[in-house]
Amino acid sequence: MNSAVLEKKVAEYRAGNAAAFDYIYECTNRTVYFAALYVVRDRAAAEDITQDTYLRALGALENYAAGTNFAAWLARIARNLALNHVKKQSREQTTDFCDEAEIRKYGTGETELPYIFDVAAKLLAADEYEILMLCQVAGYKRREVAAMLGMPTATVTWKNNVAIKKLKEYLKKEGGR
Repeated sequence: MNSAVLEKKVAEYRAGNAAAFDYIYECTNRTVYFAALYVVRDRAAAEDITQDTYLRALGALENYAAGTNFAAWLARIARNLALNHVKKQSREQTTDFCDEAEIRKYGTGETELPYIFDVAAKLLAADEYEILMLCQVAGYKRREVAAMLGMPTATVTWKNNVAIKKLKEYLKKEGGR
């Protein structure tokens, strides 16, 4: 993702060029989705939150300070919406007749994360998981992730490598049983 081009497209969208949204969405949708998914751990909810994020962000685009990191601004909105979703869900009483563990056991849960994401979320520290998702799943370069998270590229590289190593070791142990 070229942040200079992204900033240009944001400025074009602000000026009324609705076609610029296509580029903005293509460059940022994975970041927004994984920011939401990390918090809610539910693919359907993360997709809904992703859509809500764009609606909110584009409706409040005047609050974005041009020249800062637009993808990080969107990810922060997604994270806040996801946290609100989790709070709302915790207040609601569930009337499910099935235990969630039973649903996961038989693999029939529609909100079940793929196995590797579930393992990564349980095994890794929050920053390692976020870096792993952005670098390996969302496809961002480590320098782009470093800019988004406000940390040195070397730190992002190190944490990404540590996360991969932890996952490999865990999966080797699981496969050896």
